[in-house]
Amino acid sequence: MKIFIDTANIEEIRKTAELGILDGVTTNPSLIAKEGRDLKQVISEICSIVDGPISAEVISLDAEDMVKEAKELSKLHKNVVIKIPICEEGLKAVNILSKEGIKTNVTLIFSAQQALLAAKSGASFVSPFIGRVDDIGNGGLEIVRDISDIFNIYGLETQIIAASIRNPMHVLECAKVGCDVVTVPYKVIMQMIKHPLTDIGIKKFLQDYKKSNKRI
Repeated sequence: MKIFIDTANIEEIRKTAELGILDGVTTNPSLIAKEGRDLKQVISEICSIVDGPISAEVISLDAEDMVKEAKELSKLHKNVVIKIPICEEGLKAVNILSKEGIKTNVTLIFSAQQALLAAKSGASFVSPFIGRVDDIGNGGLEIVRDISDIFNIYGLETQIIAASIRNPMHVLECAKVGCDVVTVPYKVIMQMIKHPLTDIGIKKFLQDYKKSNKRI
């Protein structure tokens, strides 16, 4: 399973890339706005750090303008993937872009039906938001499992990016159901590294070593 980071913060991306675990990056308009920087500048800088798919989202609401935005963003780097929301106009845009060889990530997926339509329209990736589905009392991981089963049955090559990851258990469960990618906030990646028994073990090893050295 590939691990992407879901952020537009360059420092978080650099730190995670240094760990050797990072396969790609996803951004969205909210994350870009949080950084207070120009979208194209941020995406270009990310592409200089991470050699993998970098999702940049369009903000237009009609297919024609989505395609125009997508073509401009795709010129930034060969790794740029165009993020498009699931809707009628979005599917039209994905259909056009896929025929022109521009990769797309259909986002704001909340059902397996939406994911199936996105895959049929030519999406390179689909992004089910499992945390937000959990928030309304439904099973986000069940949607990922359903999408995975459907794609496997029909041999669809579209990859699943589990998004809206809230905790390390989400990552574990996505791995267990065969998800292609998880896109994870920096905070959760750091939580995945930590375990209280590891901290206790490191402390004990150092204490034992210091005691041993004192006896020499």
